[in-house]
Amino acid sequence: MVLYYILLPLAWIVFHIGFRVRAEGRDNLKKIRTRGYILAPNHISAIDPVFVIITRFWGRRMIVFAKKELFEINAFLSWFFRCAGAMCVRGTKEEAAVIDETVARCQNGESLLIFPEGTREKDGTFLQPKSGLFVIAAAAAVDVVPVRIHYETPDGKMKLFCKVRVVYGEPMPAARFAMESRRDMKKLRANKQALLDAWEKL
Repeated sequence: MVLYYILLPLAWIVFHIGFRVRAEGRDNLKKIRTRGYILAPNHISAIDPVFVIITRFWGRRMIVFAKKELFEINAFLSWFFRCAGAMCVRGTKEEAAVIDETVARCQNGESLLIFPEGTREKDGTFLQPKSGLFVIAAAAAVDVVPVRIHYETPDGKMKLFCKVRVVYGEPMPAARFAMESRRDMKKLRANKQALLDAWEKL
């Protein structure tokens, strides 16, 4: 945990040297009405989590949901992501237990970073969000903050030294995620579309 607070300023410096990073709408985080909350960014590059972590900057270490592949990029990034709170979820036998633990931690005031699309966008078009985010939000009864990452390059992809904007949107209130069951497909479809619409506006 202490290592996280040492690494975070170092990551802030390194990534501000390698990129022109700007955070927008961070005041929206002050509008969160639940103890814990979920950050829900779109997903373009493998290092998207770093830009969210260094632009949020303040507060307790987040829980970061990550695919197994994220820990296979290189040893340094794997180490950094684990120090930053990353948990390998998909492709593991412990997936259900990790989700239950995450729900409890969000209820106790921690925050979760999860990329709802589940994989990276390939042509600049948002992918349909997976259901996991909405199931966790419903179970934990926490607000969800839509976040959009912009890489300002001709093709919208991450390039070294490019301008990066991380835009935080208005919190989506916890009440809208309440479901009768995990198979409340009508509510899931509505919330998925609401998130897509929120990204589009950021």
